[in-house]
Amino acid sequence: MKHETIRRSFEEFLKKKKLRLTRQRDEVFELAFETHEHFTAETFLGWLTERDSGVSRATVYRTLALLVEGGFLDLLDVGTGEAWYEHVLGHQHHDHLICTGCGRIEEFREPRIEALQEEVATKYGFVLKDHDLRLMGLCKSCSRKAS
Repeated sequence: MKHETIRRSFEEFLKKKKLRLTRQRDEVFELAFETHEHFTAETFLGWLTERDSGVSRATVYRTLALLVEGGFLDLLDVGTGEAWYEHVLGHQHHDHLICTGCGRIEEFREPRIEALQEEVATKYGFVLKDHDLRLMGLCKSCSRKAS
């Protein structure tokens, strides 16, 4: 999906909520779709501070919440109690390997897992709409350190 299409969708989403696309919301939107990293709100706020953007902490948190609500960003629970985000529009579905040692997040796609999930859903009479698979463990580096 093209950036301009995503942007128009965000503007329409805001209109439905009777909200405007302010300069601050626009900066949060643009940076969220500029990065291909997983990020926390605090990391994101740091990036904005480096740019001397003047976007407040409250605006960052509220705008990230709007982007999640509208389906523009996904929230990722990595088990640390802190929410992580990633933009999802225009990207293929993927799952995550999460290192509980260093916090590294690795994306992966596995057709056999996707097929098995569909099979299980069908077996139980579910129509699968979405899913979130997170595999928690130690990455190669943390695993070596633990040995």
